[in-house]
Amino acid sequence: MKNVPLADVDHLDRAVLPIGTDYPPGHLLDWHEHRRAQFLYGATGVMVVDTDAGTWTVPPERGVLIPAATPHRVHMLEVSTRSLYVEPGAVPWWPATCTVVDVPPLLRELLRAAVEFTPEYDLTGREGHIAALLLHEIAARTPLPYHLHLPASAALAGLCRAYLAAPDTGTTNAGWAAAAAMSERAFTRRFRAETGRSPADWRARARLLAAIPLLRTATVTEAAGRLGYASPAAFTAAFTRAFGTPPSRFTGRSRA
Repeated sequence: MKNVPLADVDHLDRAVLPIGTDYPPGHLLDWHEHRRAQFLYGATGVMVVDTDAGTWTVPPERGVLIPAATPHRVHMLEVSTRSLYVEPGAVPWWPATCTVVDVPPLLRELLRAAVEFTPEYDLTGREGHIAALLLHEIAARTPLPYHLHLPASAALAGLCRAYLAAPDTGTTNAGWAAAAAMSERAFTRRFRAETGRSPADWRARARLLAAIPLLRTATVTEAAGRLGYASPAAFTAAFTRAFGTPPSRFTGRSRA
């Protein structure tokens, strides 16, 4: 099914509903939720998924598992999606929080085939077997580290969301503590308790995540400079340590 609103087919007696959708550049799917769990794959472009609990950046050739009834928004950067909307009862193993995963060639081709299904596809024929195999393949995926947790407290979460929108190497722990009306020591202790990271480590990871959409149009050297790294080599080393792959893999030229 292509460009079919979920609301038009959600009632159908199908555990898996595949829908393909094309979005204009920079499109924002504002806060919403689905009754079903969602596997969201960007056949092109980069997606950034936000929930109250954190943010997940989805590079090309990756997908994200979104739990049922989870309020979220998605920033689409030149994205053509292939989504599966899945009855929660059919996937008791589905993660409780959003999870970014790899999409290897077999899963990618199954998704491409599935979005050609008619809404009431044959459960006993080829389409039904593809739908079942899709769930087996998704269950076998390993989580990837393209995410950051947000603090539970509103004041700290606000600081983090502002930083994600405009990462700034001049931001300091002292500045954040002052904005939160806390001592630097108390702020750091609370931030680590709520996120599992120190504020400086959190900001460093946020800058690396910001590099992924940036690399669609910028070179590694340009991205390193914009994000405040001393050299492209330092940026490449930090990126590779964090994500297990060099930033050159995400440049527009490399993907072409």
